[in-house]
Amino acid sequence: MQKIIIASGPVIVEDGKILLSKHGDTPFWKLCGGKVENFEENLFMNAKRRAKEEVGVDLELINEIPYFFYTQKEIEGEIADVILCQFLAKRIGEVNKGVDIREVAWLEVGNLPQDLAPNIIPALKHFGFIE
Repeated sequence: MQKIIIASGPVIVEDGKILLSKHGDTPFWKLCGGKVENFEENLFMNAKRRAKEEVGVDLELINEIPYFFYTQKEIEGEIADVILCQFLAKRIGEVNKGVDIREVAWLEVGNLPQDLAPNIIPALKHFGFIE
């Protein structure tokens, strides 16, 4: 089992709403993005590819300084370290839910639900959307 997972994705906020989706093996809202599988791509290239696959949009980088978040995840009975890298980005194109995505929504930054991935609030604070 892989003990260290590096993932990247965009933080896309428009008109006070953040683009979130539900996908993968967890029931909560997440930012789009995912595990780096091709280490010949940089983290932003991975985020761009994942955004295109998951929500059908291209990205324009807004802030070159990403937000990093560390957590752990149990996989097959073992603990893996997970490092998430989020980039503040602008979407280009219309949102279209990808095949692996259960749900996608624009949720109000000031009224987010409780079932959020643990990196969302800290990322929004990092980029100055909430205090």
